[in-house]
Amino acid sequence: MEQISLDRLTGLIAFARAASVGSYTAAARALGVSPSAVSKSVQRLEQRLGVKLFSRTTRSLTLTQEGRELHERALRLLQEAEAIEQAAVAARSDPAGVLKVAAPLPIGVHIIAPALPRFRACYPRLSVDLRLGDQFVDLIAEGIDVAIRVGDLSDSRLISRQLAPHQICAFASPDYLAGRGTPQHPDDLAGHDCVNFRFQSSGQAFRWPFMIGDRALDILPDAGIITDLSDAVSAVIAAGGGIGITPTFVAAPHVRRGEFVPLLREYFRPRSTITALWPESRRGSPNVKAFIAHLLDVFASPTPWESAVMEFPEFSGPSRLSK
Repeated sequence: MEQISLDRLTGLIAFARAASVGSYTAAARALGVSPSAVSKSVQRLEQRLGVKLFSRTTRSLTLTQEGRELHERALRLLQEAEAIEQAAVAARSDPAGVLKVAAPLPIGVHIIAPALPRFRACYPRLSVDLRLGDQFVDLIAEGIDVAIRVGDLSDSRLISRQLAPHQICAFASPDYLAGRGTPQHPDDLAGHDCVNFRFQSSGQAFRWPFMIGDRALDILPDAGIITDLSDAVSAVIAAGGGIGITPTFVAAPHVRRGEFVPLLREYFRPRSTITALWPESRRGSPNVKAFIAHLLDVFASPTPWESAVMEFPEFSGPSRLSK
């Protein structure tokens, strides 16, 4: 029986990843190589096999009939290789190697990244590959060890652990409130400049979720400034651009520095939950166990960002628009 060459095995792995995630770029990110390396490996595999595996366009990869027939087998090879690696990881008692973590950009920047130095001080043999973005990540297809997500989660292939509520609040700068008054009720927002957030995934503007008595109310403010990044919303608020809504973990540093005043706290409905997820294949991984334990400490209730916002004293500025 002819032994498979390393180059051919590399081509099969590159092909399986690219077919699963739909692009050479995403496959390269999962494998830790360049997109051109993935492309060349697949092309060499096609030449050896004498078949075309992908129909390529400038935007996507589509499996050919031959590619579809081979993908399932190649995927089993990749899954078996990962199973071997995870078995070796689980056999170790101490975390070591590389941990791949995916998170939304704001959570990654404001919560996860600042917590990594303390984590690595405890586990210096474990490196962290932190991948940030608002696009949905298929943990299994992209080889991610742990993902942090917000919102509705449903994937039977994954283990999940809730970390903390995803809280939002309205904020404005003291200077803005000194000149325009402090709203006391959601209805007062009609008389203010507002800054709003737009979802990159859907292009839809964010509806501000209030609870007035026992009535849920979603308000789409007439915003003079709209942006698709939470930090940009905060930058506009800090510059006196009006009242905006942003997650408490983004706003907390501004609140501590006296740049933000929390508004209408009692009217905001509870939002979704920040959750950690990891594949079933990582259940026994000491790397994942250590990181999840660290996350539970970072997100311990009450979180420091929640305390900064909820314990802020009532603003004593003017209330020209109060009901």
